[in-house]
Amino acid sequence: MSRREAIIERSVTLASEEGLEGLTIGRLASELDLSKSGLFGHFGSKEELQLATVAAAQAIFAAAVIAPTLDVPEGAERLRALFDRFVAYLEDEVFSGGCFFAAAAAEFDGRPGPVRDRLRDGIRALLGEFARQAELAGAEDPHQLVFELHSIILGANAGYQLMEDPVVFERARRAIDRRLGELL
Repeated sequence: MSRREAIIERSVTLASEEGLEGLTIGRLASELDLSKSGLFGHFGSKEELQLATVAAAQAIFAAAVIAPTLDVPEGAERLRALFDRFVAYLEDEVFSGGCFFAAAAAEFDGRPGPVRDRLRDGIRALLGEFARQAELAGAEDPHQLVFELHSIILGANAGYQLMEDPVVFERARRAIDRRLGELL
């Protein structure tokens, strides 16, 4: 693993637990036993570090949620598989602080700039793919369906992270099954 990869790996963990604003060159340098200037040389700014961290988190998410569904037929079956994997991603604690993107979106939703744009564009693309699958499945209103399913996921994340309720994953699965039942 390269030094840059090690920095980003630690950045993703820290951002998951403490937020993207919690990432500082000084803290990472100290934790990784690097000089600030050495670490700064890899990114140039805190914002570049945050953007690299978001990109790494997106790749981790894609490997955990998207990639395992690519062999599933498109439409209703793929949509169900995507949301099954999304619940598993939360349940398996892929990120130690819960859904990286739910936390980062809450942190940056009112803060214009490149980090917010990267988060927004990534989430928009994901929801767009979900809506495409819902449309292929014959959903009457694909965007409404995806809004409801994504809301279930966000509720499960909050229920587990904030309320420490492990039952939320089963509740989320039942709610998703009920909502997708009309498509299958």
